[in-house]
Amino acid sequence: MAALHSRRTYDYRIREAICESGDRALFPELNIPRSTVRSWIHRDMPDVVTADLAADCYAEMATEIERLRRRTAVLGAIVGLLITLLRVSRVHLDYERLPQGESKRTLLRAIERTKKALPLSAALRITRLSASRYHNWSRAEAGCELDDQPSCPRVIPTRLTPVEVETMRSLVENEDHRHMSLRALALHAQRLGRLFASPSTWYRFVRRGGWMRPRTRVYPAKPKVGIRASAPGELLHLDVTIIRLLDGTRAYLHAVIDNYSRRILSWGLEERLGSGGTCRILREAAV
Repeated sequence: MAALHSRRTYDYRIREAICESGDRALFPELNIPRSTVRSWIHRDMPDVVTADLAADCYAEMATEIERLRRRTAVLGAIVGLLITLLRVSRVHLDYERLPQGESKRTLLRAIERTKKALPLSAALRITRLSASRYHNWSRAEAGCELDDQPSCPRVIPTRLTPVEVETMRSLVENEDHRHMSLRALALHAQRLGRLFASPSTWYRFVRRGGWMRPRTRVYPAKPKVGIRASAPGELLHLDVTIIRLLDGTRAYLHAVIDNYSRRILSWGLEERLGSGGTCRILREAAV
C-alpha cells in the first residue's frame, strides 16, 4: 500500500515572485515541483486578501472573542438542559401523536429555520422526530391538512373537508338556527347549497367535536303577574273543584270569582258535572 503524502503549501509571496519574474528556478532550496511552478505561471496570480492589523485592534478582537465565547457557553448550557429535559421526559414523536395541525406547522417552521446552522439530521435528533414522520408532515402540508383525521379528503372524495366541517360548526353554533333540530338544520344547509351531508354525519361531528348549541329562550319569558281587571265585573273566573266524600261519591263545587276584588260572587254544589250548574251560578253572579 502506497504511503499517503500530505499536500505541501507555500506562502503566497513565493508564488507572486515566481509569477512576476517567470523564473521557474527562483527558489531551488524549496524543491518546488516543476508541475506546480508551471501551473502557477499558467494560471497567473489569484486575488489574495490580507489585513494588517494595528496593535490596538488585537485588544478589541480579544474582547469580542471572549464575549462570544461566554455567549456560546450560555447557549450551549441552555441547549444541553433542553435536550436533557426531553430525554428525561421521554418524549418521542415517533410513538406519540401530535394531532393539532398548527403545532405540526410550528415545528416544521422551526426546523426550517435551523437548516442554515444545523444539518437536518441534527435538528431531527434534537427534536426527537423521526425522518419519516418529518417528510410525511412536509408532504401533508402541501396537500391534505396536518390535523389528524381518519382519512384524507383528497383520497376519499365523500369525506368532509376542513372547510366543510367549519361551515357545519358555524351553522350548529349560530343563534339564528337555535330553534331548528340537527335534522332540520342538515336539510336547511342542503337547500341553501352550503353543505351536503346526512343528518347522521351532523350528529357524529357534533358529538365528536363537543359543539354546544345556543340554549337561550326563543320565545319571550312568561309573565309572572297574570291578567288584571281595572273595574269590578270586568273579568270573571270560573272554577270547578272535585270533592271526594267518605262513601266514595263525588261532589262538584262550582264558583265564580271576580278578578278585580278577588271575591266569590256565587257558588254551587252539584252531584254531577254538567253545564246546568255552571249556567246557574253565572246568572246568579251577573245579578
